[in-house]
Amino acid sequence: MTSENRQRDVAPDDSTVGESDGAPDHRTGPGDEAGREVPPKDGPDRRTTTQSHPDHGVDADDDSGREVAEIVGRLAEPGDMDAAERRRLLGRLTRSLARGAKRAKASGENRGRWLTDVFMAVAPRIPIRDLQTLSEHHRGLTSEALADDLVRVATKGTMTVGAIGGAVAAAEFAAPPLLLSAPAQLVAETIVVAAIEVKLIAELHEVYGIQVPGTGSQRAMAFAMAWSKQRGVDPMAPGTMTVALGTAAKTALRNRLMRTLGRHLTTFGPFLTGAVAGGLLNRAATKKLGEIVRADLRVHRALPPGKS
Repeated sequence: MTSENRQRDVAPDDSTVGESDGAPDHRTGPGDEAGREVPPKDGPDRRTTTQSHPDHGVDADDDSGREVAEIVGRLAEPGDMDAAERRRLLGRLTRSLARGAKRAKASGENRGRWLTDVFMAVAPRIPIRDLQTLSEHHRGLTSEALADDLVRVATKGTMTVGAIGGAVAAAEFAAPPLLLSAPAQLVAETIVVAAIEVKLIAELHEVYGIQVPGTGSQRAMAFAMAWSKQRGVDPMAPGTMTVALGTAAKTALRNRLMRTLGRHLTTFGPFLTGAVAGGLLNRAATKKLGEIVRADLRVHRALPPGKS
């Protein structure tokens, strides 16, 4: 994960009105040491440094690992993606994760460790925009007004994931054998929501001018750990930029992922009650996260109201 990752065919978020198609993109590719390297325009930069976990079926360099990262990246992007396309991508992600879990023999306590490994492989590939690009994609908003809009779009994104997951589950109740895929669907929803929220945390740091040093992978892990704690990153805190996650940090990340997964159990309510509950719970959780992270960042740098 780095700031300014250029993406192919990525539509600006739903708040963008009248944005020029020729507007320059100021995003860089993932994993660059300098943090200012511009990838080719024909697609995303794949030179991301990700953690490889061949024993857990989530090697980021194999085909399944790339597929998971690609789908999560598309679902985490803001914008008005067609609902049918979101369902299709969520289905693809569910099937890919089910295959990975089967290869890894993920069950019981091992399922939590596997889920953590999957997310650690995905995190460095989450596309993060720099301040100028964010402002361009949000109608020229700046400062607090821009932060408000980022939280709004992220809450809409996670609410949509919960609603679509619930709608899929409601359809599957008409065919009980399909419920065998339920655990994989829960994992898919969990990873996408986590990616949206990590992206929100990282981009709020851009808005508030809090620079997190390190390589793309180091920054990715810093933001992932911030998400696990539901707080902003303090670059001055000891151990913030530790390259390898320690046991305690991995445990915190696993616990947060499992709590998020538990929240998505509501999507399996009968008929469309799960869709409503899943969407509302995600919306509330993401909104609260945005408020807490912004409060942390204001301690380091207060912003004016900004252009609205």
